[in-house]
Amino acid sequence: MVKLMTMKLDDIDRRILRALQRNGRIPNNELAQAVGLSPSPCLRRVRLLEEAGVIDRYVAVLNPARIGKGLTFFTRIWLNAQDEDTIEHFAIEVAKLPQVMECYLMLGDCDAMVRVVAADIDDYRRFQSEHLSRIRGVQNVKTDVPSQTIKHTSELPV
Repeated sequence: MVKLMTMKLDDIDRRILRALQRNGRIPNNELAQAVGLSPSPCLRRVRLLEEAGVIDRYVAVLNPARIGKGLTFFTRIWLNAQDEDTIEHFAIEVAKLPQVMECYLMLGDCDAMVRVVAADIDDYRRFQSEHLSRIRGVQNVKTDVPSQTIKHTSELPV
């Protein structure tokens, strides 16, 4: 098992990370000004954060409703066994499904928790019956539908 090392971040690194989480396309000269550095040292620090894996990647955050995927479903999944083959097969199959935004193996009541996006409830039901429930080893699927989103962020506290 590989143990990931935590990088020691100073206050400037944290300011850089907060700014990049808010706007990953901020020009380096603006980022440098915002964090109190000149452009060259700022760029060097960003590169070090990237090389250390602190900055994993840059993405565009889409508005799900604007692309027809406005509903979120939290799905709890129970497997018929917890052996390595069953879990590995489930993980491989779920990773192939673009509707699945997040998937976690759980300790506790269910074996996995999945966050799914869909256009509407009918779209989700089709997805559940045609994909999730057909994965070998899936014994039971229960879905929770949120009534309101209070907070949704991709910004980690740094």
